[in-house]
Amino acid sequence: MITRRIAMAASALTAVVPISAPKAAPMTQPALAPTDVTLRLARHIVAAKAADLPAPVRHEVSRALLNWIGVAIGASRHETIEIALRAIKPFAGPPQASLLGRNDRLDIMNAAMLNGISSHVFDFDDTDLSTAVHPSAPVAPALLALAEYRPMSGSDFVLAMAMGIEAECRIARAVVPPHTDIGWHPTGTCGVFGSAVAMSKVLGLDENRMAHAIGLAATQPVGIREMFGSMTKSFHPGRAAQSGMLSAFLAEQGYTSSDHGIEAKRGWANILSTRQDYTAITDGLGDQYEIMRNSYKPYACGLVVHPVIDGCIRLREAHKLTPAMIARIDVDIHPIVMELTSKRTPATGLEGKFSVYYAAAVGVVAGVAGERQFSDAAVKDPVTVALRDKVLPKIDSSLRQDQARVRITLTDGKALDQFVEHAVGSVENPMTDSQLEAKFKDLVAGIIPAGKVQYLIDLCWKAETLKNAGDIARAATA
Repeated sequence: MITRRIAMAASALTAVVPISAPKAAPMTQPALAPTDVTLRLARHIVAAKAADLPAPVRHEVSRALLNWIGVAIGASRHETIEIALRAIKPFAGPPQASLLGRNDRLDIMNAAMLNGISSHVFDFDDTDLSTAVHPSAPVAPALLALAEYRPMSGSDFVLAMAMGIEAECRIARAVVPPHTDIGWHPTGTCGVFGSAVAMSKVLGLDENRMAHAIGLAATQPVGIREMFGSMTKSFHPGRAAQSGMLSAFLAEQGYTSSDHGIEAKRGWANILSTRQDYTAITDGLGDQYEIMRNSYKPYACGLVVHPVIDGCIRLREAHKLTPAMIARIDVDIHPIVMELTSKRTPATGLEGKFSVYYAAAVGVVAGVAGERQFSDAAVKDPVTVALRDKVLPKIDSSLRQDQARVRITLTDGKALDQFVEHAVGSVENPMTDSQLEAKFKDLVAGIIPAGKVQYLIDLCWKAETLKNAGDIARAATA
């Protein structure tokens, strides 16, 4: 299990890393009006070259890939996947691509959806803190499925994944937070752009068809926040992966859409949000990369409660705490925490991921918060339930989303206080490569053969050098 004892990263990343990048499109191309957001994005994606990706960006793609495959394999036998596979398999096409962690194969569009679902079941996948988008879940499954069917080089795979994440996160930043306040889940609604762009890049679409693929994605938003705590939350990135793939295939064949699918008066951004900042999409293209904002989870639940878990684990370890010693746990939190994780009495593991009460309690009781701590049985553990009922959250608007203050009052009246400035896994306090490997090994243990584990890890680290990225998917099966 991943614990707080694992060493933290030696240096922190900045929120966005400005580094050298692909050069702007040739000056001979006609200038685009400021409103041509979709076309500007399409132009940038088409012009991007693998050789121009900075080394830190390429390495971050490998980190994201390793983390994503681990969580996808880890959930591959979950009830959510079993149900979805039973529903889909009778109608699936030829066996073209692998289901990670299993021996099943489906057509590439359904494989992309199932692997996307699997990677989000545990809510343990990567996250862009500024938008709450889970960047890899809609993008990686589409690319991997295609790589098995239509071989692509590792270099092309890495570039396409970077560009897909670039598109979905920039589009999300243009509309969040009003977009999420309305009730949309940006991993699905914005993730479809990531899948469409990544697929279109490896298919070699020109600027016109790239814009049409983006337009096709714009007309297929999926994901509402009402579904959080249920199986349907993980459906959102899976469907986004599949819909983005379909967008690219249609555009490849000449299927048209609006050239202004994002920014038009009745386009995606104006329909799905009450505020739009299009500079978030167009400014700094090629100079700043969204994947450098990526964060990885040491705890198998929503990032907004990670600071609370972090604080509880720190106090537990520093003072050798046991549940019997505790009278109450006060937690000061950002407002979004209660908006997303206010389930007072979670009855299932999935609901436990959206309960700040349970999150605080399990941090003290278990000292870890991996997937095993969010099983149905763990959520019902009487010791944890008793401590959960002593958790008292309070909103503090002065706190950032990655901050929390935990105060534990003992039965003898002594009070212990812990302020968390940046939770482990945040951009400022990132998980190291070795931590990600340890997380991966824990997730895949007993699911794929032990002899494959290190081989698969190595494939992820050297993804850009592979002759065929499809080798990664084939190595990730049972």
